[in-house]
Amino acid sequence: MNTLEELVAFSSVWLSDPLVASVFGIVLATAFLSYASRRTLLILMARVTQTQNPWDDALLRTIRTPLNVLIWIIGLSLAAELVAEARSQSQIEIIGIVRYLAFIGLVTLFLARLIRELEAAYLSSGGDETTVTAIAKLVRISVFITAALMAMQTLGLSISGVLTFGGIGGIAVGFAAKDLLANFFGGLVIYLDRPFKVGDWIRSPDRDIEGTVIRIGWRLTEIRTFSQRPLYIPNSMFSTISLENPSRMLNRRIFETIGVRYSDLSKMQSIVADVHALLSKHEDVDQNKTLIVNFDAFNASSVDFFIYTFTKTINWVEYHGVKQKILLEIADIIAGHGAEIAFPTSTIHLETVQPES
Repeated sequence: MNTLEELVAFSSVWLSDPLVASVFGIVLATAFLSYASRRTLLILMARVTQTQNPWDDALLRTIRTPLNVLIWIIGLSLAAELVAEARSQSQIEIIGIVRYLAFIGLVTLFLARLIRELEAAYLSSGGDETTVTAIAKLVRISVFITAALMAMQTLGLSISGVLTFGGIGGIAVGFAAKDLLANFFGGLVIYLDRPFKVGDWIRSPDRDIEGTVIRIGWRLTEIRTFSQRPLYIPNSMFSTISLENPSRMLNRRIFETIGVRYSDLSKMQSIVADVHALLSKHEDVDQNKTLIVNFDAFNASSVDFFIYTFTKTINWVEYHGVKQKILLEIADIIAGHGAEIAFPTSTIHLETVQPES
């Protein structure tokens, strides 16, 4: 009981001081606003999670921590200004600068987290990963640069002087890091021209490059080769080499030459006609593309005809299954005509020599 009475007496003495009472009131109001904002956001979160719109979820998840910190920064800075007015006027300006810098930092944190949340939401909704990632990186860099310039201006630094120094320094840095800058702009060109995206299968006839694109960075592009090894390629290289993107093909081509025996030459015309009829009605062949079946050449051990057609599927595994099926059906047609597929042979003619009398 004595302890409680002493505490009440101590509190009454301190609260009788107007400055202490004002500071206590500000801190108490700040705590109440912080609690109220958290409760309000929790109620809103419970409601927006029931909607199909992912953007309101991202906004509330992002704003929760920065808003709470902002309330405390404003409250504590106001309390600090009251104390500074009573004791030292010179500290008020410093408190204002610190508060403004903290505000810039919070806004930067909020925007960076919001960009990350929106990026994840776009990707989960099926957006193009390459485009979304590029835009998110550019916006994020812009936010950080703007925040840095605002902070420098708040601290009294000359932005024009910094930009002038940056221009002069940029020339020196450009010479020293030209390869790095070339890779950066190479990555920017990839994002703009979009010759490939993450998940595409690419190959270069100029270099030993072939695999699936795993990640497109600002300096390097990571490719997973078909032997499952990671391959890291500087982005500047893509501006100097030709590149194929088989992932964007519309069809796969079957181009095969088949030879039969010279003794079956009389059957060639009917074989070619039946093979053409087979392919023109085949369910796996794209009838809107070029279809050629023709006698082609007199070879060393065979008379050859070729087939030139396109499959509907572009899947690598399915394509080989279709190709196998077509070739076996052609072999059946050849056998059905009593002909045989030729293989390299040699004919030896022996001359009979008459013995001398």
